[in-house]
Amino acid sequence: MSNSNVKAARRTLDLLEVFSSRREPMSLTELATEIGAPKTSCFELLQTLKARGYLYALGPRRGYYPTRRFLDHAQVITESDPVLKRLGSALKNLRDATGETVILGKQQGNEVVYLQVIEGRQSIRYSAQAGDQKPLHSSAIGKAFLAQLNESDLDNLLASLPLKQITSKTFTNHARLQADLERGRKLGYFVTRGENVADVTAVATTLYIHSEPFGVAVAGPSGRMDAGLDTVSAKLLSLKASEEKAQ
Repeated sequence: MSNSNVKAARRTLDLLEVFSSRREPMSLTELATEIGAPKTSCFELLQTLKARGYLYALGPRRGYYPTRRFLDHAQVITESDPVLKRLGSALKNLRDATGETVILGKQQGNEVVYLQVIEGRQSIRYSAQAGDQKPLHSSAIGKAFLAQLNESDLDNLLASLPLKQITSKTFTNHARLQADLERGRKLGYFVTRGENVADVTAVATTLYIHSEPFGVAVAGPSGRMDAGLDTVSAKLLSLKASEEKAQ
């Protein structure tokens, strides 16, 4: 893929995120400034999207706004996701059983990408979005993936993986992280306590769908999660056992 194609894709995604953030019609000048593109390039992008029915113009100087064509396509794509179709009900049931936010994630390189986030019903809860990316070493799902590696592969990965300090509680020492992973292997689940988001505790495990590993986590405020960790982890492992038995 050429650099120009990568840039065009990036600017299109930036444009969507700007509209999502601002939630109002925006002029060519405003949009070009927001996505950091020359006005001529931004104009060409807007005209392309308008011609395909993804944007409409409100008139001279009144700006542009997306049509629901984006939403219609996104809904069809999401509803057809084979993993979400398989796990959707189970994840919602886990959210209802624990009262906390439930996350489905997949390892992508040295990060975890959130595929689904079902937020807890509590007024104070952990919030995230599908598409969020988290480091392997500081997220519960990331730890679950790291723990699947054999000793040699884990050593090689950690040797090249910068253990960036995300919070004051992030493990930045390889020996401490490896010891924590070993504890998680014995328990069958992996815990982060404020290591990725301050005052948030998460517990995670992996399960396989069509021979592919996915991570499932339950996350919430540390006060509630730490007090009920045994119950939450038992419900998480119950979901794992049920899904593995169904395959």
